[in-house]
Amino acid sequence: MTILSVDEVKAALPANFKKSINQELIDGINQTISDPEMYEQYRDNLVSYSHVLQNGKFKVTQYLDAVMYVSYKLMGHTNIKSYTLTFPDKIDRFNAQGVSSKDIASYVTAYNKSKLVNLILEQTLVPTWVLNQDLYQKALNVQAELMMTAQSEKVRSDAANSILTQLKQPETQKIQLDVGVKEDSMLEQLKRHTAELVAQQRTLIQSGHSSAQEVAHSKIIQAEYSEVPDE
Repeated sequence: MTILSVDEVKAALPANFKKSINQELIDGINQTISDPEMYEQYRDNLVSYSHVLQNGKFKVTQYLDAVMYVSYKLMGHTNIKSYTLTFPDKIDRFNAQGVSSKDIASYVTAYNKSKLVNLILEQTLVPTWVLNQDLYQKALNVQAELMMTAQSEKVRSDAANSILTQLKQPETQKIQLDVGVKEDSMLEQLKRHTAELVAQQRTLIQSGHSSAQEVAHSKIIQAEYSEVPDE
């Protein structure tokens, strides 16, 4: 009989959960699973759903149990049957203590509604458009038949429009980027002051008060600017 190994389970879990896996824990799981076909499915599900451990503070043992419970449910078992197969020791204890079937059912319902179980169940849901692809095609076939054979022009027109809508090629979405560049206020002021300084120097040269060489070697003693607040 195929059995789970410590290495297999560790490989399926996030790094921070690996240290919780030991041989005693794996032996307990192997003893619980009686159906040989369950091993492969359980192992695959351990890998597929391990990311849910990041969505809450769960113990690795809770995850292993929840995956087993969900795996049995996916095989078509009822909640009660799945719980019994997952927690045989609990069921034996309930029976030994004389716990009523009604109370056991309540415990099972509560477990079935628990956060971890539902996080895993969410990963197993198949989108309706995938699940009902055959019905979608049948509906299109009916519309096509009505379009071709209906006596009423309105029925034919509605069927044709329906087909055109359902089979319309997806429109290419164009992303328009605003590439306009708004100059920074400080840069704009610097450009303006520079232009003013150049004009002053040109005037000094033209009036004979300064030579081009003197202007070229002159230093800017003070520069002031005031930042214009963004609008």
